[in-house]
Amino acid sequence: MGKESNTIIGILAGTAIGATLGILFAPDKGIITRQKIADEAQLQKDRLAHTASDLKDRVAEGATDLKDRVTSTVGNKKDTFDIQLETIVTDASYKADDIISTLEKKLAILKAKNKNSQKNLIINDCF
Repeated sequence: MGKESNTIIGILAGTAIGATLGILFAPDKGIITRQKIADEAQLQKDRLAHTASDLKDRVAEGATDLKDRVTSTVGNKKDTFDIQLETIVTDASYKADDIISTLEKKLAILKAKNKNSQKNLIINDCF
């Protein structure tokens, strides 16, 4: 934005210097000189308006570009998060299945030991 500010300052300074020199060295009558000054002032005003309009358009384009990049980045991060979350949930599900299987095996072993223990108790009570 410094370049645009320098351009605007340059335009204004050029207008002031040009108008001053025009008045000092004017070979024409006063009315003609005033008309030239008015015309030059209008020209500089139009240039300044055009520069301001261009600057506004570039800022708007930059803002739109930034918004699009932020939206894209956020979308990508969300997708990555969703994938990671799904991976964690899937891993947890497999681990839960593994744990349940292991516990069922141990329960079957304990039941078998308990059954043997009860048989031994019954046999010992009979003798």
